Amino acid sequence: MKNRNTQGFTLVEIMIVVVIIGLLAAMAIPAFQKVRSSSQDKAVLNNARQLSGAADQYFLENGVSSVPQGSLVGAANYVKAITTAAQEFYPAHYTQGITITISSVAGVRTITFAP
Repeated sequence: MKNRNTQGFTLVEIMIVVVIIGLLAAMAIPAFQKVRSSSQDKAVLNNARQLSGAADQYFLENGVSSVPQGSLVGAANYVKAITTAAQEFYPAHYTQGITITISSVAGVRTITFAP
């Protein structure tokens, strides 16, 4: 009778582990993408909220009903900087009472914010 070496794993055991890891990854990736999308949307809405508040303050101080984004964002303005979360585009002008539409969020979504 041969003395069998029992150290190490068989090919079947390794394949089972790989399949289990693959199944876990298949379940985790969609959940991660959903959380990431939700997080991006919340960051974009927060930016829109800040811009809307800055525009309202500008309207009150200057007695106008429309303002370019350049008058709101900058070191000496109402909002220091807007950091994009998903390569989105913010409007160039803000008009009092008009819904803010942020386009191309992650290249596919559009988000609106009603002040």
